[in-house]
Amino acid sequence: MQDTLQTRPELIEKERIPELKFNKSIPIQQDEKLMEKLLEATKLGNLHRGKVAIIFEDNIGLKKVETTVWATGLNYICLKGGVWLPIANIHRLIIL
Repeated sequence: MQDTLQTRPELIEKERIPELKFNKSIPIQQDEKLMEKLLEATKLGNLHRGKVAIIFEDNIGLKKVETTVWATGLNYICLKGGVWLPIANIHRLIIL
């Protein structure tokens, strides 16, 4: 397992996310206020088209995407363009 504080995530385009594989058994150390931040990012995205940086992990390693969050569900978030990302694989979210 990678040390998320020591590893620089690979910056990717949101259009590549559907190509990635996500293993549900990878233990992710999430920001304790992640859900709260996701809901705030959803409001920001819908009202002001504000962008966020999302640090997440797929089966290969850490990734970072800068985009707009359109919707937050129980298990997934929907990004601009209809791209879905599993919440269980998100380490943290940074409002830009």
